Amino acid sequence: MSKYNSLTEKEQAVILGKGTEAPFTGEYTDTTIAGKYVCRQCDALLYQSSDKFNSNCGWPSFDDEVSGSVERVLDADKRRVEIVCANCKGHLGHVFEGEQLTQKNTRHCVNSISLKFIEDL
Repeated sequence: MSKYNSLTEKEQAVILGKGTEAPFTGEYTDTTIAGKYVCRQCDALLYQSSDKFNSNCGWPSFDDEVSGSVERVLDADKRRVEIVCANCKGHLGHVFEGEQLTQKNTRHCVNSISLKFIEDL
């Protein structure tokens, strides 16, 4: 069994407890520098900054993920689609389609607390 990174109580509440951080409070909501986003729990590569866009929803938004890195599962409310890290199954947020916000017509609405950002050098 692989060892995961230690999580704070707030990180556990979102990543393990499937919670949601308050909108417009996450550290990566407005990040625009080049880099990559990895899972806070297991360091798996999830998103590239080139797929991030400003959706004004209050959470970081991406219109694509690194191939095979994110799994979609029906949310407990049976209305939304939850996204989880394919490696450790940690909760990332939700995915929405059909909003016409980008050409890919997809918005991964991700909790900043579920991510770590690694700047391109």
